[in-house]
Amino acid sequence: MRVVALEEHVSLPAFAAELASSPFAARDHRGGAVRVKTELEDVDDMRIASMEASGISVQVLSVPGLGAALLPSDAAPSFARRYNDALAEVVRARPERYASFAHLSLTAPEAGADELERAVRECGLRGALVSGTTNGKFLDDPMFAPILSRAETLDVPIYIHPGLPPESVRAAYYDGFSAPVSNFFATSGWGWHAETAVHVLRMVLAGTFDRHPRLKIIIGHMGEGLPASLARCDDTLPQKMTGLSRSVSRTILDQVWITTSGWFTLPPFLGALLTFGADRILFSVDYPFASNAIAAAFLDTLPVSPDDKEKIAHGNADRLLKLVPGNG
Repeated sequence: MRVVALEEHVSLPAFAAELASSPFAARDHRGGAVRVKTELEDVDDMRIASMEASGISVQVLSVPGLGAALLPSDAAPSFARRYNDALAEVVRARPERYASFAHLSLTAPEAGADELERAVRECGLRGALVSGTTNGKFLDDPMFAPILSRAETLDVPIYIHPGLPPESVRAAYYDGFSAPVSNFFATSGWGWHAETAVHVLRMVLAGTFDRHPRLKIIIGHMGEGLPASLARCDDTLPQKMTGLSRSVSRTILDQVWITTSGWFTLPPFLGALLTFGADRILFSVDYPFASNAIAAAFLDTLPVSPDDKEKIAHGNADRLLKLVPGNG
């Protein structure tokens, strides 16, 4: 069975070194991920061997962390453009194995929109991945409208990946423990998932999805807790209060897809399946921060029909990202 993994990260060494020289580099939430540095930077031997051993056909690559957002707005567009050119080269070298999301300069949204179009039309990239907030702003902020509108026009998705919480949030919610506990509590242990759910809900409540009705958003980690909360949101944030044309749940189910990245147990999957349905769930690993082997074994054991397993494994991704078998 063809298997497309959608949230698979890469960090090309020259660009990582360039970012490391930025005075803002400490803000990058992946900055401490030394243990997977080699796996992040490899696009040949280890990565391909792991994919083959686990039966993963295609990885959709993305740059983790803030990246271009760590640079001044006048330098960020050039950095993103060069990074996307390099990502396109990786894909061209192994089109049967790789596709890629674009890296954007969110601190310069007009330039980011133009770069998204260039990356899609000229480089063959499949959308964009963004990490958390940009200078404390979520995508519901009007400054990001050019990027959202361009994604609509191009008919490509934007993957919202979690990011480091603002310092004030981190101090109030997650500090007070040992450094490792506070760090992981604020990120992969809890904070990332709450933040991304808030990100999507802000876009709903701000009317962002109504203003951009063709916008397609992807989130990972089995829906970042949203599947368990949609009915509650409808009850406590009804349309008579929000003034929106759709309920919270209807808006999300119309315009958001979710992936399995990093979450490989049945309870959250069953909740996601019952709320989003098999047509809106896409397989992901979160490589190299999660194991290809564990993710693939989880996919094999999903209690769904063969047709639904095909959708989750590759069919939904093939349609959403317009992937062609044999030419990822």
